[in-house]
Amino acid sequence: MSLTAEQEQLKAAFVDVRGTWGPIWESILKLDPDFLAAYLKFSAVPWRKNHLDAKTKELIYIAVDAAATHLYEPGIRQHIRAALSHGATAQEIMEVIELTSTLGIHAMNIGVPLLVEVLEEAGLRTGPAELTEHQERLKAEFTANRGYWHEFWNEMLELDPELFEAYTEFSSVPWRKGVLEPKVKEFVYIAFDAAATHLYVPGLKLHMKNAVGYGATAGEILEVMEIASVLGIHAATTAVPILSEELAAKGAE
Repeated sequence: MSLTAEQEQLKAAFVDVRGTWGPIWESILKLDPDFLAAYLKFSAVPWRKNHLDAKTKELIYIAVDAAATHLYEPGIRQHIRAALSHGATAQEIMEVIELTSTLGIHAMNIGVPLLVEVLEEAGLRTGPAELTEHQERLKAEFTANRGYWHEFWNEMLELDPELFEAYTEFSSVPWRKGVLEPKVKEFVYIAFDAAATHLYVPGLKLHMKNAVGYGATAGEILEVMEIASVLGIHAATTAVPILSEELAAKGAE
């Protein structure tokens, strides 16, 4: 089915604003152009305000799509390609992937405080133990490598110093040898913590605070969250092609 004049106009506007097109968008356009037009307006907000440059915006999309809570492969590929076209280097994109790969530690950030509550309720713990010399060194290393300390690390450091030491090494790689400026690193954390597939409130507030400390503006942070906010479109980009295939199959019958 060929596009109508109105659909062709909407397609041109989409390409102009978002710089991309493909069979998925074509299928959505054919089935419901009003929906695509509304999505274009929604997703275009950070591209019209431009507090962040185009390359940084694409890096944020990569973080949202590559996060372990989402893993949206078509988006990862699309935004890596777009980031490269905007001048991103392999090292910069790899750094975003490394930063995003730390998301799994939130199992401990959420779980350890609950374990402490259980131990206290069972009478097996009366309060925090004094840190050993080794634990104090680990705390100092984390603070030096990551540029901050937060109280939600205290109980993990106390109860599981082995994992804390390993995580410090793992999470510090992009901070020790990375090329992205610190506030952009913090934008990556903000992006996947704010995404609907994760919504990790303690980390989100922490990394907003860190980003502001590195000179980020409210407009920049809002733009990161605006980018994360369009994640829901992947319901359509995943399901509409299937709908189109099934409609075609039914028509063939």
